[in-house]
Amino acid sequence: MAMTFRPLHDRVLVRRVTQDEKSAGGILIPDTAQEKPQEGEIVAVGTGRISEDGAVHPLDVSAGDMILFGKWSGTEVKIDGEELLIMKESDVLGIIKTKGKKT
Repeated sequence: MAMTFRPLHDRVLVRRVTQDEKSAGGILIPDTAQEKPQEGEIVAVGTGRISEDGAVHPLDVSAGDMILFGKWSGTEVKIDGEELLIMKESDVLGIIKTKGKKT
């Protein structure tokens, strides 16, 4: 499926990772009781942050990076039938893996 969306400036498009539906003890947890994961994969990134003098500063994250983000970060959107998040790069707390490498 081709992505038809590109974030602007310092925004990133994130796909949440799926969590296990069982607890450590093997109990099934219903969707309504599960917390949304705070970990995701960056699907697309904007061109970069624009400073006051008009210079564009590239983002530190790139498509394919696995990240951690704040609990209430981003705006939920549905693109091509998939639920994704749009957030500013400043909402990203850290990078877990960079395109296949652990950091």
